[in-house]
Amino acid sequence: VQLQASGGGLVQTGGSLRLSCVASGSIENINEMGWYRQAPGKVRELVAEFTRAGTTPIYRNSFKGRFLLSKNNEKNEIWLQMNSLQPDDSAVYLCNYNVGRFGGVDYWGQGTQVTVSS
Repeated sequence: VQLQASGGGLVQTGGSLRLSCVASGSIENINEMGWYRQAPGKVRELVAEFTRAGTTPIYRNSFKGRFLLSKNNEKNEIWLQMNSLQPDDSAVYLCNYNVGRFGGVDYWGQGTQVTVSS
């Protein structure tokens, strides 16, 4: 599985960005697909994801109402629309797919930098 992420960049406080992740390869038995982020010196954290169990994305509480995760199953693509961005949102955003049986295997995109200026 290969993941190609794009859409990061520099934005001012209150601005918006849209991240895209396109998956290719042996994409079967997807357990989870979504976005994580990691800021310097901090632990990688989940932003939002779709799970196999449902079509409604799951968000970490701090992102609810500001971020929107969507997908196109036919194109194997997911998007993260990020609104009302704050400097604390600055981080490397990583696309993640968990694929396969018995817990699956995690695949990661190359990461895309989001920088929010104050």
